[in-house]
Amino acid sequence: MSINDKASDAASGAKDVARQSGGPISALHNVGIRSEYAYAAGLASIALSYVSYFVSRGKKGDDKAQSDRWGIFIGHWAPTFFALGVALKLEEENS
Repeated sequence: MSINDKASDAASGAKDVARQSGGPISALHNVGIRSEYAYAAGLASIALSYVSYFVSRGKKGDDKAQSDRWGIFIGHWAPTFFALGVALKLEEENS
């Protein structure tokens, strides 16, 4: 048995364990959360980030810096939502 065969067997075994154990993505899928919802949340977080940034431009003093940081914080949510969307899409295809 070659190294590639061993690696392939190990990978397929890991996939079987992941399918049987469920996990958080399966739990989200079972609750009824769809990939489209995660994609929409990612787009909404980008939009909310821009809104926060433009609102902050009108503020004076320390409030502007705080609003800028809040906009950056919200902007960091988007990749997480998009990754969840991809994972949920894969879960939907496997169901």
